Amino acid sequence: MAEAPNIPIAGDPDGGGSDKVGAPSAHRGPAARLWQSPRKLSSIASVWGGVLADRAEAFLGNAGFDRAPWLAVLFASGILTWFALKTPWQWVGVIAGALLLALFALAAWRDRPERDQLRQAMIACSIVFAAGLAVVWARSEMVGAEPIDRPSIERVQGYVLERDDQPSQDRIRLTLAMRDAETGESRKIRVNIPLEEVARIDTQYSPVSGESVLLEGAVVRLRARLMPPASPMLPGSYDFARAAWFKGLAATGSVMGEVELVEPASRQDLIASLQRSLSSHVRSRVDGSAGTIAAAFASGDRGAIPETDRVAMRDAGLTHLLAISGLHVSAVIAAAYLLAIKLLALFPAIALRVRLPVAAALVGALAGISYTLLTGAQVPTVRSCVAAMLVLIALAMGREALSLRMVAVAAVFVLTLWPESVVGPSFQMSFAAVLAIVALHTSGAVRAFLAPREESWGARTGRRVAMLFLTGLVIEIALMPIVLFHFHRAGLYGAFANVIAIPLVTFISMPLIALGLFFDLIDLGAPFWWLAEASLDLLLSIAHFTSGQPGAVKLMPQMSGLTVTLFVIGGLWLALWSGKARLLGFVPAAAATVMLLSTPIPDVLIGREGRHVGITVDAPDGSRSLLSLRDSRSSYSRDNLLELSSVTSDPIPIAEWEGARCSPEFCVINIERGGRDWVLLLARNRELIEERALAAACEQADIVVADRFLPRSCLPRWLKADRGMLERTGGLALDLENGRISQVASGQGEHGWWRGERGD
Repeated sequence: MAEAPNIPIAGDPDGGGSDKVGAPSAHRGPAARLWQSPRKLSSIASVWGGVLADRAEAFLGNAGFDRAPWLAVLFASGILTWFALKTPWQWVGVIAGALLLALFALAAWRDRPERDQLRQAMIACSIVFAAGLAVVWARSEMVGAEPIDRPSIERVQGYVLERDDQPSQDRIRLTLAMRDAETGESRKIRVNIPLEEVARIDTQYSPVSGESVLLEGAVVRLRARLMPPASPMLPGSYDFARAAWFKGLAATGSVMGEVELVEPASRQDLIASLQRSLSSHVRSRVDGSAGTIAAAFASGDRGAIPETDRVAMRDAGLTHLLAISGLHVSAVIAAAYLLAIKLLALFPAIALRVRLPVAAALVGALAGISYTLLTGAQVPTVRSCVAAMLVLIALAMGREALSLRMVAVAAVFVLTLWPESVVGPSFQMSFAAVLAIVALHTSGAVRAFLAPREESWGARTGRRVAMLFLTGLVIEIALMPIVLFHFHRAGLYGAFANVIAIPLVTFISMPLIALGLFFDLIDLGAPFWWLAEASLDLLLSIAHFTSGQPGAVKLMPQMSGLTVTLFVIGGLWLALWSGKARLLGFVPAAAATVMLLSTPIPDVLIGREGRHVGITVDAPDGSRSLLSLRDSRSSYSRDNLLELSSVTSDPIPIAEWEGARCSPEFCVINIERGGRDWVLLLARNRELIEERALAAACEQADIVVADRFLPRSCLPRWLKADRGMLERTGGLALDLENGRISQVASGQGEHGWWRGERGD
């Protein structure tokens, strides 16, 4: 046999050593390398594995934390994993992997009591995680509606499923059930109808009573321009196509021409009718913007709130007051509970025979469920109602009412019914706020601070006010990453505004609205409505004042998935863990903060159709400005470009920018990024030009953008974003300094709502 080649080794530069590759060593002994002894490696791995398992077992046994919240987190994580992964094979693989991990834990540690904690944790976590992924997949298959292929104008006859009044936008929205004219398949669509047309048809079909006839249960015939639900305009924009998929909407659009009533509603939807009547009554009793806010509190109808007030409430950090959620439901249930227990205590025959907390809890539960149904039973309201029911049960049983387990049960209940809500801002903000409140108020330091003691009324009030401010500050910190991730803007002074706004709404505005409704039964509600209007005018004044302050709003570009994940991990660790170990949550939160502050602002933003293009530039005064290809009438397109570019000023048309050269068909602009000049060629319309001239212009450009198909002869140096490409990729965000292209398609995969390219 040939001798192995003599290769030099360390310590033997001449190659004359006795150790040779491929030949056995002549000096085996204690100093032999570990990699030459697989048994020793296996033994060491086994020892270290046992040590780690022992430490994990001891940690779980001594942690003293509640397991239920972590199981809820894992259930939500399974749902989020389904959205993050792109193909059915990946979904199946993850579910199978989780179940195999549970089987491994069961088989490996079945007869080892010293591994009870670790075995139970691995089995429970794996099964719950897999269940979350399976639940959202099943939900998608059951309710998802295939969108229409392309925009079309159709003659539609449909059954009215739902009506949404939006007087602030001079329209109503009808959700219709219809059948496709070609295939006969049932579809659900949503159409906008102008208020003038609503008034015309009401006058035509109900001239005497003047009542609306476009109600749930009616059959209407109309001509509408229908569009498939829109995918995100840009990376990080709102994904309406995903939301429509889980609502079962195949198309949305607007009415063209007159609406014909084929068949009036045989019977009215009692709750919807009561909601509209209540909203109309409240607005008739309270004038102006205050009336629209009062209607939102009383019935959940926010369609009449003016846009300026919505923006002010958002930028002041007060938007949560407009969404019927924990604050409102808790106020209603608490008022009903206290009123019931006080009134029942006045009757000795009842007080001596019935447990008053149980009876009051029943009254509070009835009030909470009624209010939830009346205000539309939206996900945040249902979540709040479920949590409130758990609190009432705890009070009736004499248990602690405020606990993280209560939050976990409510979260699992909502996610089981509506798993898609986990990716929406409503669910995330609602549960983040509640989790922050419960974690703060159940901590030892806060319990000690709020403990009863001998002190003056002023000192006690001061402690309560300080606690209210601290709670508002903690909520703002908890919500900030979520708000920035979804909306790319956040109000910085929300904690200060909420110190006044929350008590104002909870203890003054809502009780006055309730008293006004009650005393209207005997026509004595006017004084209460006057006071309610004054309190809501004060609320709006706080919102406009706060949002108008310099630096009140912080804009940020789209943060990465890793950044928001680190924020969530840090926040959950701080909230759900106990003892000194919870402080470790600051590590991922701090890392996420650094990553957020270093997030680059896109240099170029290209909308999904190529019509809307934004370019960030430095203005002469040193501020950042946004150049816009088109002066769009769409506030949605303009706001998306401004928010994702972190620009607060109005966009500047490219044609008016010094240095841009524009013809009727194209604009050419040079920008400097990353130490080099970039030449952009942007199509202003779909007018055809001579192909040879276009090819020559493309050759001189680095980036070409057009909302139409460009010929193959158009070959820019770096990127050709024409209609053909954008139909596959969706909107684009370009980071020229790092040569990075972000696209909408990269986060969509093979989910049913995405119509573009199904790749990376």
